Amino acid sequence: MKYYVFTVVVTALVTLGFTAIVWRLGLRFKLHPEIRERDVHTTPKPRIGGVAMYLGILAAFALSSRVPYFSIIWNDPAVIWSILGAATLIVIIGVADDLWDLDWMIKLGAQFLAAGIVVGFGGVQIFAIPFGGQIVFSSWVSFALSVLAIVIVMNAVNFIDGLDGLVAGVALIANAVFFVYTYLVARDTGASTYSSLASFIAVALVAVCLGFLPLNWNPSKLFMGDSGALLIGLLMAVAAIVFTGNLDPALLGDNDVFGRSQLLGAFIPILLPVVVVLLPLLDFGMAVIRRMGQGKSPFSPDRKHLHHRMLDMGHSDRAAVLIFYAWTAVVSTGVLLMYIGTTQDWPGDYWPGVAFLVLGAAACVAVTLLPRPRAALLPTAAPGPEPGAESAPEPRTS
Repeated sequence: MKYYVFTVVVTALVTLGFTAIVWRLGLRFKLHPEIRERDVHTTPKPRIGGVAMYLGILAAFALSSRVPYFSIIWNDPAVIWSILGAATLIVIIGVADDLWDLDWMIKLGAQFLAAGIVVGFGGVQIFAIPFGGQIVFSSWVSFALSVLAIVIVMNAVNFIDGLDGLVAGVALIANAVFFVYTYLVARDTGASTYSSLASFIAVALVAVCLGFLPLNWNPSKLFMGDSGALLIGLLMAVAAIVFTGNLDPALLGDNDVFGRSQLLGAFIPILLPVVVVLLPLLDFGMAVIRRMGQGKSPFSPDRKHLHHRMLDMGHSDRAAVLIFYAWTAVVSTGVLLMYIGTTQDWPGDYWPGVAFLVLGAAACVAVTLLPRPRAALLPTAAPGPEPGAESAPEPRTS
């Protein structure tokens, strides 16, 4: 555990430094696009924060190559280089889109290419689903399913990137829970080491989000842009596929390893990686259905995402972000507690986790549906400017 903590501290500090540098460069060279109709912010800000996050990821992997504890993840360098190669491609395309607004077909093609690099050259594939044994896929189905899963998660994460600190905070919470889960599974299955690629990617994402948040929290100075959101989605999808692909199917049906609930023990390895990106997937699915129902491209922009709807309900920017955090924490932690309940001597197996999930979800629903009046959430307005004077709008998020 101490090596993971060390990685978080070092990577977060390095990312914070890169974030400050990227912010200053963005201001100096005016690397920000025009404000779009669907944007929530009213002041132009650099949208290239994903570059700092990418450099933080590179720093984390460079650090891992020098720490013997993480040597196991470098046993197959092709996997690492394919992941970093795909990340590089997606960041380049993301930055280009943030600066020049590329056609959606170009962006989608680049996403499929990046996913194909990871799947084809790195071998990061969904070969089977561990569900009471194994449902094995053919090579072509495995390749197609893996590429599609990575592209969907990338776009899902990108779709919720609309408020200050939203994606960074949600990803931080989700990956922290996912790391705890992978760590506990390694313990419960008697793995020879707690070091794994899935755990390391989760920790690296926690670190870069920690380092990026200080300048991205409301009122933000810097946005992560498509480059950052797509990078996070890519790495989260890769970590989930790597983790489920390395599970021994024989253990998933072993009552002594996964507790009294064999069904839940077999299902959680599939469920939890999905749950940690549940909100982005929900928003993505709703957007695709909504836009295609209107005869539009599923990637055509609009102002009807979940975070837009929460603002329209009367939530402030910060309140909406904190509610997203709460939903992510409640759902992912609830499923994690179900897993722990099936492996520990808890009364009722997974029911404490179910109770936490139900009560937490009820509290989140109440907070989501009962916002305070927006005027009560904002500070008292200062006297307005003289007629004809130019007023500085409150910094808002994209």
